[in-house]
Amino acid sequence: EMCIRDRLIDGDGLVLGRAASRAAKMALLGERVVIVNAEKMIISGGRKYILEKYIKRRRVKNKANPEHSPKWPKRPDLLVKRIIRGMLPYKKAKGREAFKRIRVYMGPEEVKGAEKVDDPTLKPRKLRKYMTVADLSKALSYEVL
Repeated sequence: EMCIRDRLIDGDGLVLGRAASRAAKMALLGERVVIVNAEKMIISGGRKYILEKYIKRRRVKNKANPEHSPKWPKRPDLLVKRIIRGMLPYKKAKGREAFKRIRVYMGPEEVKGAEKVDDPTLKPRKLRKYMTVADLSKALSYEVL
C-alpha cells in the first residue's frame, strides 16, 4: 500500500496554498515529495494583507517560556515547509512521518528519478493581487546572499 517514489513539484508560478495542500496529501499517502523553486511560488491576495498576517505570526510569543513559541522562518524554502507542516497532523506520529518525507529547495535542484507532478489546478487562474514567497521573505527582512 505504501508507494515509495519521489514526486517533484516545480514551484515556479504555482499557488502556494494549493501546491502545499497537495504536497501534504501526497506525503500522508506515503510518497516522498520534493519541491523546487520554492521562492517563486505565489501567495494570492493583497500585499499589505499577506505581510500583516505573517508579521503578526512571527510576533506571537509564549510569555511563560519564549523558546516554546511557534517558529515562523523568514527563509523562503523553510517558510514553504512550515506552511506545509500546518497542513499535516504534525502532533501525531503519521503527521511527523509525512513531514519527514517532504523536501523543499530554493532554485532549481537536480532530483534523480522523481516523477514530475504537473497539475493545472495548482496554477493561478487570473491574478491581480499576489506576492511571491521571495517577496514575502524580503519583506520579513530575510537577506538573500
